[in-house]
Amino acid sequence: MKVKVGFLLFILVCFFLATRLFRISTNPPSLYWDEASIGYNAYSIGIDGKDEWGSFLSVHFRAFGEFKLPVYIYSVVPFVKIFGLDVFSVRLPSVMYSLCVVLLTYFIAKKLTSSQAVSVFSAFFIVVTPWLFIFSRTGYEATAGLAFYLLGILFTFFSFKKPLWYFFALASFMGSIYSYNSFRVLSVVLIFLSTAYLIVINRRKLSGVLAVIVISLFVFCLSMIPILRLYKYDSGGVRATTVGINGTATQKIYIFGINYLEHFSPKFLFNTGDENLRSQIPGFGQIYWISLPLMIFGIYKIYKERSLKYLAILFFMLLGPIPASLTRESPHALRSIATLPFMAIICGLGYEYVLTRFKKEKTLLLTSIPIIYLLFFEFYLTNYFNNYPKLSSKDWQYGYKQIYDRYGNTFSKYQNIYISDKYGQPYIFTLFYLKTDPEKFRSTSTLGPISNWGQSKIYELGGKYIYHINPSELNTNSIVFASDEDRLVDQDATEEIKFLDGSTAFWVYKI
Repeated sequence: MKVKVGFLLFILVCFFLATRLFRISTNPPSLYWDEASIGYNAYSIGIDGKDEWGSFLSVHFRAFGEFKLPVYIYSVVPFVKIFGLDVFSVRLPSVMYSLCVVLLTYFIAKKLTSSQAVSVFSAFFIVVTPWLFIFSRTGYEATAGLAFYLLGILFTFFSFKKPLWYFFALASFMGSIYSYNSFRVLSVVLIFLSTAYLIVINRRKLSGVLAVIVISLFVFCLSMIPILRLYKYDSGGVRATTVGINGTATQKIYIFGINYLEHFSPKFLFNTGDENLRSQIPGFGQIYWISLPLMIFGIYKIYKERSLKYLAILFFMLLGPIPASLTRESPHALRSIATLPFMAIICGLGYEYVLTRFKKEKTLLLTSIPIIYLLFFEFYLTNYFNNYPKLSSKDWQYGYKQIYDRYGNTFSKYQNIYISDKYGQPYIFTLFYLKTDPEKFRSTSTLGPISNWGQSKIYELGGKYIYHINPSELNTNSIVFASDEDRLVDQDATEEIKFLDGSTAFWVYKI
């Protein structure tokens, strides 16, 4: 049986890597500004240990003024050193972290259910379900946060028998906290609960575990100092304020409740999913409709068993949407991604329940249910590779990529390059695609005012690249990339850059 399970996991890993690495540099069709920022900061760290703004070995990366977290950026550094500064280097760590999510889901399911069927199916569910798919192919920090979060949960379970694992659990939760903001809520909650539970189960021999708990919590508290400094002395709390829900205390509670319930609504789970095109393909839910009966059977099995381990699975699933529910953009697939592994385990319990309840059809069900999932996944993949790039290229800021792909090697001929900032933060694409020397950027950039999101804009770079278009200030011997909003009305464009859906990204003027 062990050999068989090991073989299934090996096949699952190979299948995961094949579906995630295939055309990863071209689908999604281009880097989003956050990915470009992560890549360039990793590139800068790899050169002189400083981020784009000159801060040495940053714990929080200023980036656009929203202060990116460090784990994913430092994870990208070795890939940039090996493969160079490109899309593949930025996205590959996400594939690796997402693979860890698959394997950790398997081990957590095994620990909580002691069932190979539940464990393997839970991992399979993660691989073929839409929720993680796009995130596992893009340079988003959330996959790193989720991997460390699950590792912390697994080590927490180990600590109940061997308290020394408590230190490693807290270290993993620290990793999640410094990976993605949602886990600054979830991990702190679990640290508090796991500490209390560890004390309760060891209350008769507390002296034996007290040293481990105190030392671990002391180290954890030290690790929180940079976060406290960020929120107190820097503008790190501005974005949290702007994305959070507003209103009176009563209104906030009501909105939170509505937001929370929406993460379990049929619309979000099965029909449209997250409507942000960088998070999901239009027309697809976060999971498949076939998962609904498995979830119902899984919850029924939890109710029937009512063991602490089974209830923990339900608790972790219900905990997942809390960070997303505290924000205005809800339901939000990325911020609620911690829900997915435990939803997978619940479906795994439902899968096992079906196999044991319908014993005569067990052989048929054992293979037919995974095959149905694979058929759904095949339909999803077909849409992803054939339709998704065209539908989403504007959301992935594809126009900026085209500027450097098509015109980058001609920029030396022009006195100035004017690039519209209507799609957001164009300077980071100049840095990324032209592999600009970080020290040159630091010494020659002109910073604009801080926006109400706490973000900053670069107006000029090196006196050559200008990221706003004012017709009265345009110099001769220049090239202008203007959006529809800042198109030049007194000149005819010489060329046009289009999004993949055929709409205009930029009008190109050579003056």
